[in-house]
Amino acid sequence: MNPKQHEIDPRQLLQQMLLIRAYEEAIVAGSGTGKIPGTCTSVGQEAAAVGVVNALAGDDLILTNHRSAGHLLARGADPGRLLAEVMGRSDGYCRGHSGSLHISVKELGIVLTSTIVGAELSLAPGVALSQTMLNRPGIVVCFFGDGAACEGSFHESLNLAALWNLPILYVCENNQWQAFVHRREATSRDHIADWAASYGIPARTVDGNDVSAVLAAAQEAAAQVRESGRPYLLENWTYRTRGHFEPDDQAYVDPAEREAWLARDPIAMCRDCLIADGHLTPAQAAALADKVASRIAVAQSFAEASPFPDVSELTRNVYA
Repeated sequence: MNPKQHEIDPRQLLQQMLLIRAYEEAIVAGSGTGKIPGTCTSVGQEAAAVGVVNALAGDDLILTNHRSAGHLLARGADPGRLLAEVMGRSDGYCRGHSGSLHISVKELGIVLTSTIVGAELSLAPGVALSQTMLNRPGIVVCFFGDGAACEGSFHESLNLAALWNLPILYVCENNQWQAFVHRREATSRDHIADWAASYGIPARTVDGNDVSAVLAAAQEAAAQVRESGRPYLLENWTYRTRGHFEPDDQAYVDPAEREAWLARDPIAMCRDCLIADGHLTPAQAAALADKVASRIAVAQSFAEASPFPDVSELTRNVYA
């Protein structure tokens, strides 16, 4: 375990969640004007990303999915370079080749972002096997949603990880919605964690909107994977408050359900808890929000000023 994990300032967790929210709201606003292509967001799931990523060590590797902004930003990605990538500009992390749905950042241990549902689950055992065979430090963390857990690749991945004793921390962000279909229409039970027992994999479900609870559970899970060299499944019970893909009017969503989850907004919960415990004043909370807003404004200016790649780069770094 990273020895600094217990020294994490809770205000840092709040600031990271504010940054993720502001970044994705900028994308939503930009897609409404045509400046930014429509994309998938993870608004409402910020605590699930921040809590897990802050439990990781520097040599851990991450595989994630189409709702990756929270994982990338919590890991330390530059919002300007992320926005540039989403806008297809050459200063993006992948020089504008990937858009928002395929970003990888080697220096941060982000192996890949995949828009193919369940693809990261298919690849996680291979990455973990490589780590093990090459005696490299670091565990593999695989983020996926409840929709991906309905894919065959989920069961194949867990089976191989258990059979081969692979150091994988599976993190299911159960946000209740599988594209435009509610989880109740697609799964026979509420919790994805229940399926892990079939493969002899320990698992736990935690309140994915409580960043402190997620952090504590992820620290414990990561430590167990590190010490045992075996897989573990952590399920974050959360909610995606925006639609599947921007723009989306969410006409298919039960308004009462959405309102109930909005009342448990992870950012508001964290901020109010910090104020109640005396770790933060309302003025300091407002200052944090202003600081994040300024950072996003700078990021937008950077991305908009970045040039588009030259046509000569069209086939560079692309595998046929």
